[in-house]
Amino acid sequence: MVDRLANSEANTRRISIVENCFGAAGQPLTIPGRVLIGEGVLTKLCRKKPKARQFFLFNDILVYGNIVIQKKKYNKQHIIPLENVTIDSIQDEGDLRNGWLIKTPTKSFAVYAATATEKSEWMNHINKCVSDLLSKSGKTPSNEHAAVWVPDSEATVCMRCQKAKFTPVNRRHHCRKCGFVVCGPCSEKRFLLPSQSSKPVRICDFCYDLLSTGEMTACQSARSDSYSQSPKSPLNDVSDDDDDEDSSD
Repeated sequence: MVDRLANSEANTRRISIVENCFGAAGQPLTIPGRVLIGEGVLTKLCRKKPKARQFFLFNDILVYGNIVIQKKKYNKQHIIPLENVTIDSIQDEGDLRNGWLIKTPTKSFAVYAATATEKSEWMNHINKCVSDLLSKSGKTPSNEHAAVWVPDSEATVCMRCQKAKFTPVNRRHHCRKCGFVVCGPCSEKRFLLPSQSSKPVRICDFCYDLLSTGEMTACQSARSDSYSQSPKSPLNDVSDDDDDEDSSD
């Protein structure tokens, strides 16, 4: 089915519409063999609060962006190669339901669909696309992924020292290795994580010690595998802002 659509006029037209919606700031999406599988609005759990994002699933990439005008204009385009993606279901809790984790070596995050059926369809299509890509390339599934960041609202005190309270002056920071919300004194060190950045990034003292001694597996956060066990931030928390995953903190 995908192969038949690859060179169809309808598929080319659909991809062109997506490109136009992102405008000049977006990357070109039309390449030979690329097929737009589906699209829809998902709720992405960002650092400050859950936010609606427009997602587009192609047979080789996952694209998402901020909604400026629904079905007409999007910005802050993000492109994720599917061959690096693994997904895991999240248990329902509170207002956040029908969710799953999208995990890659560069970044990992949670998204939520409007219904259980929609969740199932998204996960099935993503898994099928990833499976087809790996089958064609002969590559093995990625076993490395970035930590899922703990939302700011889940931590009133530093998750490492358990003492420092967060205030407008004592800001929250995120460890790029475990994803925990930590205070400044507990995350003063930097470490090179090549899959995430070409420059050393902020990590907490706990992860730094483990990475420095080569105990990298011990530093892997269990959060991404037990994400649903932690409390979730409410959907109406904190004022609106841009996506936070590229924040320096």
